[in-house]
Amino acid sequence: MDRFNPKVALEELTEDAALPHPVRMRDMILRTRLAADEATEINREFQTYLSQFGETQRIARVILQKLVSGEPKNP
Repeated sequence: MDRFNPKVALEELTEDAALPHPVRMRDMILRTRLAADEATEINREFQTYLSQFGETQRIARVILQKLVSGEPKNP
């Protein structure tokens, strides 16, 4: 894979992310025994994670789509 190819990066955005996908994160939370106050705090943090994860993907997608339509400097 060419790590500087925005088309490949755009394809990988939906396939693989460096951060755990929110569904996996939720499953990790559900599989851990937590005290009520700790569970409440983690749920609040997870809601922030969820919204920021989606927003980061949206921003990355917009940037990559613009790069894909551009011409490379050195062919």
